[in-house]
Amino acid sequence: MASAAAATNRKATLFFTGRAVLALKAGGGWRELDPADDGSSPEARNAHFGRSGLAEFEELLEACVALGVTVMVCEMALKAIGLEASALRDDVPVVTGGVVTLLNGAPGDGNMLFV
Repeated sequence: MASAAAATNRKATLFFTGRAVLALKAGGGWRELDPADDGSSPEARNAHFGRSGLAEFEELLEACVALGVTVMVCEMALKAIGLEASALRDDVPVVTGGVVTLLNGAPGDGNMLFV
């Protein structure tokens, strides 16, 4: 959603909270994410997307960075799982903040999508 929004000239922020912050952990932390609803591992799900001709995780994240999407990671979530900001990827510009930071940065007349 964020890369599509940015590709159509809409400002987008990709907010990682809860265990999703693992997706920004250096060294392929996305592989540590929880299994999908069908029980498949993150790696298996990612490979399925690739075989299906869909963008894989790294491609989507790279597109977001290239298109200027703001990538924000929740400070509280980092603390909750015991992950330091220094353990995050260095190829993705990450802003730390919380839900209040996210909401305060959103334009009053803009759209917001929570999934």
